[in-house]
Amino acid sequence: MRPNRSTRAAVAAGALLLATACGSSDTADTSPGGSGLNPPKLSAQKALGKTEGKVNLIAWAGYVEDGSNDPDVDWVSAFEKETGCQVSTKTAGTSDEMVSLMKTGQYDAVSASGDAALRLIAAGDAAPVNTDLVPNYKDVFSGLKNQQWNTVNGVSYGVPHGRGANLLMYNTEKVSPAPDSWSAVFDDASKYKGKVTAYDSPIYIADAALYLMKTEPSLGIKNPYALDQKQFDAAVDLLKKQNANIGEYWSDYLKEISAFKSGDSVVGTTWQVIVNTAQAEKVPVEAVLPKEGATGWSDTWMLSAKAKNPNCAYKWMDWIISPQANAQVAEYFGEAPANSEACELTADKNHCTTYHAADEAYWKNVHFWTTPIAQCVDGRTDASCVPYAKWVQAWTEIKG
Repeated sequence: MRPNRSTRAAVAAGALLLATACGSSDTADTSPGGSGLNPPKLSAQKALGKTEGKVNLIAWAGYVEDGSNDPDVDWVSAFEKETGCQVSTKTAGTSDEMVSLMKTGQYDAVSASGDAALRLIAAGDAAPVNTDLVPNYKDVFSGLKNQQWNTVNGVSYGVPHGRGANLLMYNTEKVSPAPDSWSAVFDDASKYKGKVTAYDSPIYIADAALYLMKTEPSLGIKNPYALDQKQFDAAVDLLKKQNANIGEYWSDYLKEISAFKSGDSVVGTTWQVIVNTAQAEKVPVEAVLPKEGATGWSDTWMLSAKAKNPNCAYKWMDWIISPQANAQVAEYFGEAPANSEACELTADKNHCTTYHAADEAYWKNVHFWTTPIAQCVDGRTDASCVPYAKWVQAWTEIKG
């Protein structure tokens, strides 16, 4: 996923290469809930029992570090010592892989992104989480709690891990004037034909929908993840037009850095950690949260409904959002921490400022990845929305 290399040049590049990041998808998985999201009636655990001695996790690269990738990066060993729960981790490359792995029942918890979470809930693969059993949950930023990607019908299905925005990055020597709008990669993309880059994932359709939400109000888009057929078709058409100007779709963030360094890309969507890393390598880039706002990601640790080690899983969920561990993972990975107390513990005292950790006004302009489902998540009851499986199909057509 998105490990932070801007301050740790010693991290081996191969250890955390990202074949595909959070929002990516390889297969046309069915949308959750069919005609609507109606999760099975599952009960949350009422109390913690004796820990089982182990916990099996599915995680993005960089989320569960035990010192094997870098001896200075380890928040797992202390957890194992304190709880007696030995950690086994399966690193996943895509959200679809996480969904498939959770169905096996072999894992206890997963660090699911918003484009996977509702699928897990709808299928009955994720259990409700009793946040009273997660003491550190009280210090999670309020903007991450009870959101539509981790809560259904008032029931919480996990604990927030961290968050980030999808920004617009540009080469300051090639792109002038400095852009403040996504028009730079959509309506005005022809100015940079062949050197525009976009995120390689079906969820990127939401970026086009967000732009249309602000620039084509007659379409009536209220939520970029809740698109009826007309709205969806408009977003797809915009992306097909954009395709003529795309030089490369990226999913491995190292490749995006390389493309900006070589000049093959001069403008496109990015993450803050990529900006930091590129600038540290003397690439002349800046990034902005455009005036239309942006999409973004917020990952949630979710408990498997078939967890064989639920007590250790609860201990892990509390540990990873504890101030010390959450500060470590956020800084290493390149994201805003979930725990408000973590900001005092980062090695870089400007980390939380850089990543807008406590700036809720900033996050109000970020629309976090949410699984598109047939039941419109924008509150409409008089329309059906295009489910995720159709987004996957359309993405293949967009790229040609």
